Formats: sequence, C-alpha cells, structure tokens
Amino acid sequence: MGRAPVLLVTEIYYPILAIIGVPANLVTIVILSRGKCGLAKCSSVYMVGMASADLLVMVFNVVVFYIFTYYYPHSFLTITPLCKFIIYMTTVTLDLSVWFTLSFTLDRCVAICSRKLQTMYCTGRTATVVLTTLALLIVSKNIPFFFAYEPLHIVDGVQWGCRVNISFFTSPAGVGFLKFHAVCVGALPFALIFVFNSVTARRILAASRARRALRGNRNDKQSDPEEANRRKSVILVFTISGSFALLWMTAGVTFGITGLTNPNRFHGDLNDPAYVATAVGAMLKYMSSCSNTCIYALTLSKFREQLKDMVKSHWRLFHGSGRN
Repeated sequence: MGRAPVLLVTEIYYPILAIIGVPANLVTIVILSRGKCGLAKCSSVYMVGMASADLLVMVFNVVVFYIFTYYYPHSFLTITPLCKFIIYMTTVTLDLSVWFTLSFTLDRCVAICSRKLQTMYCTGRTATVVLTTLALLIVSKNIPFFFAYEPLHIVDGVQWGCRVNISFFTSPAGVGFLKFHAVCVGALPFALIFVFNSVTARRILAASRARRALRGNRNDKQSDPEEANRRKSVILVFTISGSFALLWMTAGVTFGITGLTNPNRFHGDLNDPAYVATAVGAMLKYMSSCSNTCIYALTLSKFREQLKDMVKSHWRLFHGSGRN
C-alpha cells in the first residue's frame, strides 16, 4: 500500500508555505516599520506585532516543527530539552498570533465607535503596552507545557525525544490547564473578534446614515473624505479578522470533533477522515500566518507603493553588483 495522499500533500505544502511566508512577513515588518503607509501610529504598531507573531509561527511551527523535525527525526532538535522548548514555542506563537489579531480588532473598534476613548487608547504607546503585556502573559501562561512531556528514551544519559506525560494530562491540574488553554486560543478570542466586528459594523451603518442625513440635498457626487477613510479602515480590519477566522475555522471544528490540534499526535490510519480533517485544518491555520501581506497589498495603496519601491531597489542593487 502506498503512502497516504494527505501525507504527500503536507510534504509539498509546508516547504512552499515556508518559502512564501518567511520572506513575506519579513518584508511586511520592514515596510510597516518605516511608517510610510499612511496608517495611524497605533495601527502600524499592531500590524508590525501581528507580522512578527506570524513570522515566529512560520519559523517554529512550520520550518522547525513540520519541516526540520520531520526530515531530520534524529537531529539535535530531538534532544528532550530542545524538543520541549520547540513544543512550548509552537503554542506560544499561535497564542501571540491569535491575541495580537484580537488586539488590533479591538483598537479599530474603539477608534470607530468611541471618540472619547480613541484619544486615550488608540496611540502608539498604548499599542506597545498592550502587545508587550499580552506577550508576557502568553509566555507565562504556556509554561506548564514544559511539564506536559517527558523523554521518549535515554541513551548514554542523554534524554531524547518527547512523549506525552500521562500523569500530567490526567491530573486535575493538567486537565484544567488544557481546558483553559483551549478556551484562550479558540472560543474566547474568536467570540470577542465577532463581537468587536459586530459593534464596529453597527456603528458604521449608524454613522453613515447620520452623515447622509446631514448632507441633505448636497450633490451626491461630492466626496466625503471622512467616510472614505472610515471605509478603508473598516475594509482592512474586517478583511484581516475575517480571513483569520475563516482559515482557523476548520481547525476549530476538527478539534471540537476529534480533540486533536496537531495531526502528528494521530497514531491511527492516516487515511482516516479524522486525521485528514485535522491535517487540512492545520494547513489552513498556518496559511493565515502569511495571508496578511496579501491583504495589505490589496487594500493599502501606499503599502503597494512601498513594496514596489523595495523590489525595484533590490533589483537595481542586484543588477548593479552583477555588472561589477
């Protein structure tokens, strides 16, 4: 019997995802850090934070976990302390990606829905404090994962590999922690994203109706800069959070049905629908960590200009060095 088709797909998919995702997030960080995309300072900070979290997902979850440890199963990366650290970082990076996206959604909700809070909350300094606080909380929250795994075997006194620590996962503390982790990464942030977007959409509709009423019988072709800026901001945040939720949806549904978050933990038939669904959910989930660059390029004209200038400058540099 040949290899499972989904396994062949993942062997092709993850290297391609890494080749696209790592440079895409690096380019996004560089462009947004310059502050020339016409965005508010707080928006730039949140978007740089999201790109940084997505870059970490690409490095630890895709490159290290899905590629290196798959193709080199007996490398130094499988030494138990490193193995535990890699597993820990895969949970931390996903947490960061989810909660940084939520924080950006909240920031735009406040900016659009409350003029009073906007002046205090929607600042670059507040954004930095929010992201730093979230990062510290997430790094601390996931520390129990170091105790959730134990060495697979010991050779000449050296611990190799990682396997589930049954005593941890069956203890009341372990069960409680896993439920808390599932809520923090799954149900809670996506419920809040839905709530914030709903509040934002309702506010926009009310504001649009009010502005049309105030403009009265003015020429319909007359431009409204404030409404245009609001529309751009809304399109950006809705596109980011909407694509994020859609790409994570399959992983969330399969986790609810199978209890699996990672297809590598499945030890049954690789053609089983449960395994296939979990593997597809993981692929879509990680795709969300390289989709934002495309969203920025499609929705932000100044981001496109910066991207074109960067490509042109590197192209001229490359050809100039080639002639020398």
